Amino acid sequence: MAKRVLVSVSDKTGLVEFVDGLQKLGWEVIATGGTQRLLEENNIKTIGISEVTGFPEICDGRVKTLHPKVHGALLACRDKKEHMDTLKQNGIETIDMVCVNLYPFRQTIEKEGVQMADAIENIDIGGPSMLRSAAKNWNSVTVVCNPEDYPAVLKEISQNGDTTLNTRLSLSAKAYTHTAEYDMCIATYMREQAGLSKKLFLEYDLQQSLRYGENPHQQAEFYRTSQSVPFSMAFATQLNGKELSYNNIQDANAALAIVREFDEPFAVGLKHMNPCGAAIGCTIDEAWQKAYEADKVSIYGGIVALNREVTKGIAEAMKSIFLEIVIAPSFSKGALEILLTKKNLRVMIVDMTKQNNTTKQYVSVNGGMLVQDMDVQTKAISAQMCVTEKTPTEDEIADMNFGWRVVKHVKSNAIVVVKNGATLGVGAGQMNRVGSAEIALKQAQAAGEKDNLVLASDGFLPFDDTVALSAKYGVKAIVQPGGSIRDEDAIKKADELGITMLFTGMRHFKH
Repeated sequence: MAKRVLVSVSDKTGLVEFVDGLQKLGWEVIATGGTQRLLEENNIKTIGISEVTGFPEICDGRVKTLHPKVHGALLACRDKKEHMDTLKQNGIETIDMVCVNLYPFRQTIEKEGVQMADAIENIDIGGPSMLRSAAKNWNSVTVVCNPEDYPAVLKEISQNGDTTLNTRLSLSAKAYTHTAEYDMCIATYMREQAGLSKKLFLEYDLQQSLRYGENPHQQAEFYRTSQSVPFSMAFATQLNGKELSYNNIQDANAALAIVREFDEPFAVGLKHMNPCGAAIGCTIDEAWQKAYEADKVSIYGGIVALNREVTKGIAEAMKSIFLEIVIAPSFSKGALEILLTKKNLRVMIVDMTKQNNTTKQYVSVNGGMLVQDMDVQTKAISAQMCVTEKTPTEDEIADMNFGWRVVKHVKSNAIVVVKNGATLGVGAGQMNRVGSAEIALKQAQAAGEKDNLVLASDGFLPFDDTVALSAKYGVKAIVQPGGSIRDEDAIKKADELGITMLFTGMRHFKH
């Protein structure tokens, strides 16, 4: 008796070639609706589903495969005599393969202005049922839901007469994954329409198993979303170096978040998820040099990210520095010739295309998950934000814009001191804000900078002590969110000391 395949697909990519190959290998083809029409148009002989069930497709095609002659043919255990006797008594022939993919529900609801009625009509019923039946009986039945698997399945059948047990198990797992993802999408949509509380479903594919996590005794894996996104290490191309570690990925992700802030040539050196040196320049070479000069010590063993092609000159400057990773949208031929000689240096190309859409950020906590919009908004600094008697100069506004975009990516409590488009000091993660300010200001002083400095704070200044301390180190302008019940104290102190202060009205805590 010839083997039989039941074909009913929404995505018809590669279908004709696959089914034609099966038929040439002696398989009988059962098909439904539009799938049957496509195959017949391509001279592939088919058996209509109604010929198998003895029942017409009804309710506008909503009911066509939900029938014992379909599911009995799929679910019967071939090695159980009573099952096979039951099939024979009821005139049911076994089906040995199901080739099914589902109505495009996700694509439908993503269309602008889609109506619920359209979404409902794209909820597949028979398709998931057939996939689950075939997948359950993988010991005997092959289930194919992804056109990418067609060539391998056809090749295996042509060589062996059938798929192997291991292949059928693998395809079964893929089918259950396909229906699970499909049902998650429908459930999310229907709960929203019904006004029910949200339920979080996440879909991520394993990118790679990592050697270990934050520490060697912790196991770790790296997953990525199904669709590529810019500024993502999950979709980066590695040109050189060792395998990325858990901490590498965390640090690189933090570096890319800072790079995303800037349109002008920009470079940042980063350690432990905080910038140690960052700068803008007229050229990417100038930006790199300024970022490196900002902190030549801390960058050792760190990460560098740039938003322009890495030039040969930059690569030559980097050659003598121990770095873990260099990230950029591209590298010149001369730069690669230099960087690829450092066998352990990870050289990464990352898509840095700007997008306006706001994506979600997920952070796991013990027994739960925190979800928020990513902090991609940054207010442009302007003189209208000034709250002091002394108003800012154009140079100070430029530096406040730069410092404000950097400080939002420093662990809170965060203070950044800048001048001429480069960081001079970074104070991160201290338990009080004046402590962070002291760290950043002393770094600037150690670099020989003692005048016309700009200070940026990610949160409001709760007292006037940070303002007083800043004046001692040569700060002439401060940008902060404002919003403290003691704002007037900070403003008064700034006026006394001849400092201009701007309130943005937006804070950027980073925990």
